[in-house]
Amino acid sequence: MTILFIFLAYLIGSISFAVLVSRAFGLPDPRSYGSHNPGATNVLRTGKKAAAILTLLGDATKGWGAVTLAKFAVPDAGAALLAAAGLAVFIGHLFPVFFRFQGGKGVATALGVLLAFSPWLGLSVLGMWITVAVVSKISSLAALVAAICAPFFATGMLGWGVQAATVAVIAALLVWRHKTNIQKLLAGTEGKIKPAEKF
Repeated sequence: MTILFIFLAYLIGSISFAVLVSRAFGLPDPRSYGSHNPGATNVLRTGKKAAAILTLLGDATKGWGAVTLAKFAVPDAGAALLAAAGLAVFIGHLFPVFFRFQGGKGVATALGVLLAFSPWLGLSVLGMWITVAVVSKISSLAALVAAICAPFFATGMLGWGVQAATVAVIAALLVWRHKTNIQKLLAGTEGKIKPAEKF
């Protein structure tokens, strides 16, 4: 049963809402322009805010949904199964089997997983993202700061255990996926959020 739900969570994570929503709106494949990242921020560059919002909600919902499904489908599901489902859906987003393993950076999906672990944890990390984004106007910097803070928030709220450890792994993967952004930040060339790109 555990292996089944981990595999199912990975398949859920492999659903790329950026690609599917773009197709539905008649937009270019998000992997072909901008940052080439199939995520809400890149979809927003098309100017279609509705498409970007649907992508954001879809990616966050699949992260929340995979963990919640395991929670309700297996009444005696322990923290280990929930953590495994959360990590699996996140990895599915990064390396989607349905899209040649070309996935996104995982910010929205990670948020969904954190909300499923603990609503207060997810909201705290989201609050950190919003604060940094408003002050710096740099989406990637906000994501990086939120990712770095997430394991500390998780440990404080959930205690150090398998779920907090999973948050740390997700955070490390998220930072790794932003390696190009980190290089641009250090070089001072990372782009800022433009008025047209705001939700």
